Amino acid sequence: MTAVIYRPAKGATQAGRGKTKAWRLDLRSNGSREIEPLMGWTSTDDTSSQVQLSFDTKEEAIAFAEKKGIVYQVEEPAPDVQRAGLSYSDNFKSTRLGQWTH
Repeated sequence: MTAVIYRPAKGATQAGRGKTKAWRLDLRSNGSREIEPLMGWTSTDDTSSQVQLSFDTKEEAIAFAEKKGIVYQVEEPAPDVQRAGLSYSDNFKSTRLGQWTH
């Protein structure tokens, strides 16, 4: 059994940064998956792949994985990009650099 330790990214449809501060440890199953013949769904007997644990810091998640003897991989988060705040009225400013297109 292996684990991935990461900090979740902000969703594309979210404006805020809620639930992106904590680090998450997700267990990955090494077991095989099989296709259920009636409905065609993918299934497995290993329920540990459904486990998701949250930690305040990356060090706490690493310490937990080492204490339990879980092989882990740490994925560092991408740096946050801060966009300049623009408003709709900025499109009509006389000091606008580009031409208004329509």
